[in-house]
Amino acid sequence: MASKVYPEPAEGPSKASDGWTGRRVDMAEFGKRLAARRAELGNPELPRNAGNNRSASKRALLKAIEQAGGKW
Repeated sequence: MASKVYPEPAEGPSKASDGWTGRRVDMAEFGKRLAARRAELGNPELPRNAGNNRSASKRALLKAIEQAGGKW
């Protein structure tokens, strides 16, 4: 599974001075750990959400995407 590299937000990474007191997650490190865990398990194909609780508007959106030839 190829990992995607996403650019930093326009305002840059969060800093201790931004007022956030909660736990900070280094997304690059998290991605590496997640990839390693998946590799340990043989890169299992995870099940998709069954969608049993979708709203009518969400169902309509997905239907329109499918009719337009897209695959959600």
